[in-house]
Amino acid sequence: MPQADQTTKQCLVGVTLDPSSLGGGSADQEHERAVAIYDLIERNHFALPGHEGGPYLAHLAMIERRLVFEIREADGEPVITHHLSLTPFRRIVKDYAMVCESYYAAIRTSTPSQIESIDMGRRGLHDEAAGILVERLASKVEIDFDTARRLFTLIYALHWKG
Repeated sequence: MPQADQTTKQCLVGVTLDPSSLGGGSADQEHERAVAIYDLIERNHFALPGHEGGPYLAHLAMIERRLVFEIREADGEPVITHHLSLTPFRRIVKDYAMVCESYYAAIRTSTPSQIESIDMGRRGLHDEAAGILVERLASKVEIDFDTARRLFTLIYALHWKG
């Protein structure tokens, strides 16, 4: 497994998703989730305001339509658990699901320019969700935009269950 930049302690070195929160995704979705976790661990900024610890492990779960974001020290020692309402993401997740479905279908049958157009829309929604995530976590967790994008991919993965 790749390691985050160890010159700073303000990073994630492990991310897991609650198996009971996940459902079966398509091969494309499973691949996207694995890549997001790999990229997130490889490079991220993750700091807890007022906490001198780190690096961290994160465990994400979906419980009663809320994101449960459990943070631990790298040695497994619990630090904090945040519960985040996903209501602000409801529209984006719905739109993102439709665009992703179109994107995966287009990869198999469309021209490169059509695929690129759909992908631009997908990236736009992804960026919008990342901005909301940075804003919603601001007082709890300090993350950069790329970290937020990868975390949104994982939040979206928790919605695949239906």
